[in-house]
Amino acid sequence: MGGIFFKGIVFIVENNWSVVECHVYYEGDDDPEKCTARRLEKFDKAILYRKMAQVPYGVVLNPHADQALSPADREEGLETLVALDCSWESAEEASFRMNGVHRALPFLVAANPVNYGRPFRLTTVEALAGALCIFGEREAAEDLLEPFRWGETFLTLNEEPLRRYSECDDSTEVVAVQDDYLADDETTE
Repeated sequence: MGGIFFKGIVFIVENNWSVVECHVYYEGDDDPEKCTARRLEKFDKAILYRKMAQVPYGVVLNPHADQALSPADREEGLETLVALDCSWESAEEASFRMNGVHRALPFLVAANPVNYGRPFRLTTVEALAGALCIFGEREAAEDLLEPFRWGETFLTLNEEPLRRYSECDDSTEVVAVQDDYLADDETTE
């Protein structure tokens, strides 16, 4: 990749410019036809890196992290989201050795055709969109998901938990909402 140009999501919030950059470390071990990260790059919605040392510092979406993502991460000035794009078979803890603040996404359900309805089995674009929603940037998430037929379905399936997570003050509250949501879900079954 030659020079790095900003490719990300720029949107206006309350008449102020706000930028959330979406970056992806791309391992290239999954099916290129189904790779959401490559499609994000194609539509100039994220920057892909093939060398971990090139990945910028930011909030690393890591399913093995000890702390849940919350709006507080955005408020601390962390305007960069970083995801790892790899197959689920290789998504081991060692794969997430990037510099940054590591955060786990709370309970969300996949809408992609491969893992539809499975909790926590998100594609790269679903993870980034979920994080944007938790940061209170639903319009940016919609824009990110626009190239995918099932993108709107992801937001619909997760509408209530994403709304509730975005209203939390910190990671502890996000985990409490997740536990409450899962308990409510179990009692309705």
